[in-house]
Amino acid sequence: MVAVSLDAVLVAVTEETPRTLVVDAGGGRSRFPSGPLDDDRTLELGMRRVLRAQAGLAVGYAEQLYTFGDLARSSDDPERTVSVAYLLLAHEEPPDGPARWIDWYQLLPWEDHREGRPAVIDEAIGPACRHWIEAAADPADRARRQERAQVVFGLDGTAWDGVRALERYELLFELGLLAEAGRGSGLASLALDLDHRRMAATALGRLRGKLTYRPVVFELLPDTFTLLRLQRVVEALAGVRLHKQNFRRLVDSQGLVEGTGMMARTGGRPAELFRFRREVVRERPRPGVGTPWAGAGVS
Repeated sequence: MVAVSLDAVLVAVTEETPRTLVVDAGGGRSRFPSGPLDDDRTLELGMRRVLRAQAGLAVGYAEQLYTFGDLARSSDDPERTVSVAYLLLAHEEPPDGPARWIDWYQLLPWEDHREGRPAVIDEAIGPACRHWIEAAADPADRARRQERAQVVFGLDGTAWDGVRALERYELLFELGLLAEAGRGSGLASLALDLDHRRMAATALGRLRGKLTYRPVVFELLPDTFTLLRLQRVVEALAGVRLHKQNFRRLVDSQGLVEGTGMMARTGGRPAELFRFRREVVRERPRPGVGTPWAGAGVS
């Protein structure tokens, strides 16, 4: 017997904090808003129904993220559940009921490099990877493991690639470093029910990739914003700090925004307010804000 579940991975950026919405799963656990498929005309309409029912929220941007259906998703449910997850972008609003917003990086602390390389990589993840590499059955397997660890976690001088968030999650799960792997307390201060942290990693990798070729960042901003606010939202999602002038030159060269002539009160020097140039989606096939984690413009 197979059941179909609809799951909503809702993302917002408040100040400089990327946030996601969770609900109570019982037993002290949390999960993404989730519910069964009903007599909904489409899967997306069903997902929106679930989100309204569990959090009282209606959002705009939504795209199907992935289908999760492993047998081991739940150890206490005899029915196999296939989950169709959606990625949604919104401004943070107070939810109804027990739903609450949490910091995305509480789930994936190794992904936030804005204040430098997270200590957990060198203190826990790196040593675990080296032990795993040394335990390989033969030289060929050892070489494959070493390459995987280096590429995924940027070890031994290899460049960090922010888009590989799901690959990092999968390796940490394989190493038994996550609470849901059932072999330890886990590296993060917060875990989610079932495989919902895997959903979070999938969504983060998808969103970081889209930054490079779609103007999705503007779904998380008000109609008008300062260039500093735009930069801070990109940094929050990318997990890295950006060089201010390089970022502004990139935004200008891409034709992503236009000035409004209005000024914002910032507590210091007045800053001009900008808006997203929607014409850019007709002018170019891939209007994004670049690839900040690849090195160019990262400070």
